[in-house]
Amino acid sequence: MSRWLPGDERAYAYALGLYPGDGHIVVPKRGSPWLRLTLDARYDAIVAEAADALRSAFLASERTQYAYPRYFFSNLSPDIRDLFRQHCQMVGVRKFGGSSGRNVSVSRRGDVAILDAFVGPKC
Repeated sequence: MSRWLPGDERAYAYALGLYPGDGHIVVPKRGSPWLRLTLDARYDAIVAEAADALRSAFLASERTQYAYPRYFFSNLSPDIRDLFRQHCQMVGVRKFGGSSGRNVSVSRRGDVAILDAFVGPKC
């Protein structure tokens, strides 16, 4: 297993310096933890510097990034969500995701292509 190294060590040190006073680590029940910073918008130069540091330290070191189109449908009514699924199946969509209880997602490449052809591509 390879050891993780920040993309930019100076930027990483700067981001870690912001963390104790202006941030905290969010640890979700599922997925990976992340750093959340809360900065005062009146100091736009500091906000920009922090954003640059985070990008340089963390995103530059990513080996793979997954960016692909997907569809999300949210509704509190289970009946409406079922109608959405049924009509997606009518046009050929086969697989659905969504674990929050009120969301339905379509992310399989072939299913997204079907929705793109039916409703038009997302902007």
